[in-house]
Amino acid sequence: MQKTLFPLLVLTLSLVLQPVAALAYIGPGVGAGAIAAVLGVLGSIFLAIVAVLYYPIKRMMKGRKSKSAKASGGSKPAE
Repeated sequence: MQKTLFPLLVLTLSLVLQPVAALAYIGPGVGAGAIAAVLGVLGSIFLAIVAVLYYPIKRMMKGRKSKSAKASGGSKPAE
Protein backbone atom coordinates (compact mmCIF):
# COMPACT_ATOMS: atom_id res chain seq x y z
CA MET A 1 0.00 0.00 0.00
CA GLN A 2 2.75 2.49 0.98
CA LYS A 3 4.84 1.69 -2.12
CA THR A 4 1.99 2.53 -4.49
CA LEU A 5 0.77 5.57 -2.56
CA PHE A 6 4.04 7.54 -2.65
CA PRO A 7 4.47 7.68 -6.47
CA LEU A 8 0.81 8.61 -6.82
CA LEU A 9 1.24 11.41 -4.29
CA VAL A 10 4.36 12.70 -6.08
CA LEU A 11 2.60 12.60 -9.45
CA THR A 12 -0.44 14.42 -8.07
CA LEU A 13 1.65 17.13 -6.45
CA SER A 14 3.76 17.64 -9.57
CA LEU A 15 0.64 18.06 -11.71
CA VAL A 16 -1.06 20.40 -9.26
CA LEU A 17 1.98 22.64 -8.86
CA GLN A 18 2.55 23.14 -12.60
CA PRO A 19 1.94 26.74 -13.71
CA VAL A 20 -0.92 27.27 -16.11
CA ALA A 21 -1.26 30.28 -18.40
CA ALA A 22 -4.17 32.41 -17.24
CA LEU A 23 -4.73 34.20 -20.55
CA ALA A 24 -6.48 36.99 -18.65
CA TYR A 25 -6.45 40.70 -19.36
CA ILE A 26 -7.31 43.44 -16.89
CA GLY A 27 -8.09 46.72 -18.58
CA PRO A 28 -6.78 50.02 -17.25
CA GLY A 29 -10.14 51.01 -15.80
CA VAL A 30 -10.58 47.82 -13.83
CA GLY A 31 -6.95 47.87 -12.71
CA ALA A 32 -7.18 51.47 -11.49
CA GLY A 33 -10.47 50.69 -9.76
CA ALA A 34 -8.96 47.69 -8.01
CA ILE A 35 -5.97 49.73 -6.85
CA ALA A 36 -8.27 52.50 -5.62
CA ALA A 37 -10.41 50.00 -3.73
CA VAL A 38 -7.40 48.44 -2.02
CA LEU A 39 -5.99 51.87 -1.10
CA GLY A 40 -9.41 52.93 0.18
CA VAL A 41 -9.72 49.91 2.44
CA LEU A 42 -6.17 50.34 3.76
CA GLY A 43 -6.75 54.07 4.29
CA SER A 44 -9.97 53.49 6.19
CA ILE A 45 -8.28 50.93 8.45
CA PHE A 46 -5.43 53.37 9.12
CA LEU A 47 -7.83 56.23 9.89
CA ALA A 48 -9.89 54.01 12.19
CA ILE A 49 -6.78 53.10 14.18
CA VAL A 50 -5.71 56.76 14.37
CA ALA A 51 -9.18 57.81 15.50
CA VAL A 52 -9.29 55.18 18.23
CA LEU A 53 -5.87 56.25 19.50
CA TYR A 54 -6.45 60.00 19.12
CA TYR A 55 -9.49 60.33 21.40
CA PRO A 56 -7.84 59.05 24.61
CA ILE A 57 -4.73 61.16 23.93
CA LYS A 58 -6.93 64.22 23.35
CA ARG A 59 -8.74 63.65 26.67
CA MET A 60 -5.43 63.18 28.49
CA MET A 61 -4.06 66.44 27.07
CA LYS A 62 -7.29 68.27 27.95
CA GLY A 63 -7.09 66.92 31.50
CA ARG A 64 -3.47 68.03 31.77
CA LYS A 65 -4.38 71.58 30.63
CA SER A 66 -7.23 71.86 33.14
CA LYS A 67 -4.98 70.65 35.98
CA SER A 68 -2.30 73.19 35.09
CA ALA A 69 -4.93 75.95 34.92
CA LYS A 70 -6.21 75.01 38.40
CA ALA A 71 -2.67 74.94 39.78
CA SER A 72 -1.85 78.40 38.42
CA GLY A 73 -4.97 80.00 39.84
CA GLY A 74 -7.40 79.47 37.02
CA SER A 75 -8.67 83.04 37.10
CA LYS A 76 -7.92 85.95 34.83
CA PRO A 77 -5.44 88.53 36.12
CA ALA A 78 -6.92 91.78 37.34
CA GLU A 79 -6.75 94.68 34.91
